[in-house]
Amino acid sequence: MLNFTVGPVQSFESILLQGAEQVPYFRTPEFSVLMKQNEELMKKFAGALESSRVIFMTCSSSGSMEAVVMNCFTGADKVLVINGGSFGTRFAQICEIHKIPYTELRLNAGQKLTRENLYRYDGMGFTGLLVNIDETSTGVLYDAAMIGEFCVKNDIFYVCDCVSSFLADPFNMKECHADVMITGSQKALACPPGISVIIVNARAIKKAENIDVRSMYFNLVDALKDGERGQTPFTPAVGILLQINIRLKEIESAGGVEAEIARVASQALDFRTKIRELPFEIVAESPANGLTTLHPYNADAYEIFMRLKDEYGIWVCPNGGELKKSVFRVGHIGNLTPEDNSILVDAFIDLQKKGIL
Repeated sequence: MLNFTVGPVQSFESILLQGAEQVPYFRTPEFSVLMKQNEELMKKFAGALESSRVIFMTCSSSGSMEAVVMNCFTGADKVLVINGGSFGTRFAQICEIHKIPYTELRLNAGQKLTRENLYRYDGMGFTGLLVNIDETSTGVLYDAAMIGEFCVKNDIFYVCDCVSSFLADPFNMKECHADVMITGSQKALACPPGISVIIVNARAIKKAENIDVRSMYFNLVDALKDGERGQTPFTPAVGILLQINIRLKEIESAGGVEAEIARVASQALDFRTKIRELPFEIVAESPANGLTTLHPYNADAYEIFMRLKDEYGIWVCPNGGELKKSVFRVGHIGNLTPEDNSILVDAFIDLQKKGIL
């Protein structure tokens, strides 16, 4: 199968080879050294301050979204949630479950966040802001720097879900004044799912230390304490952490985060150029590099997903809910090439000849 989803994505050969190895015991000095390497490279690639820390959670990225809300906010907060799709909705649901007062800034599917939209909430006493920088359900990229300026002006604690945008779109925690960044192993890191990564600055650490978290597994302060020695409170997904180490080092040796972002951007541009004559509309007003969200003019999007899977051996990402029949997504992260784009485009052309598209 040729994989154009946005997670899990196609892994590189080195990651697959590591995955075939026996998983080692991890309460060792050697594993601690590896974890410290992971932490330093993650901080470097995210543009985090040296005083920042990295927490490796064995869970999906939604688990880390919930952990951050639990550890950084209480009922005394007033949180603004940027909600432009399924994952913005997830942040709102987490706030609802944990009784965190919140307001949703709602955007239509694919609509970009403008300064005018955001500054309607200026001076309204918000203490926190939650945003999915790349709203993966629609492929729209929000302006992290603009949001950061708004947060600084209003003294707002700024949480960025960069699950699909890390290593795919430019992002710098220090420059955009983010307090927390979240990402996952199965996106541009191109490893199996199972590890989510939380990067916290000094302000976030202090905030977590002063909140009584009613959780054992999702207590970030405990995770930070164990992280000082390169370990985790509970058994982590050891094999995936080894794969992440390989992937981070390969990115570093290939030119670093800038080179990886340029590679993904080139892959996205190549695909969008090749589909110009096909009957698709790109949904996102400000498309992220990591994926292209397509609305077929005269076809059922879910049927296209199924036919590509069953007849051509190609995976793309379907959408759920109201967008199921109208939108599907094509990923540009992981081990993909322009030649792979051509194979997918040829399949689209074939579907067009059959009257499906």
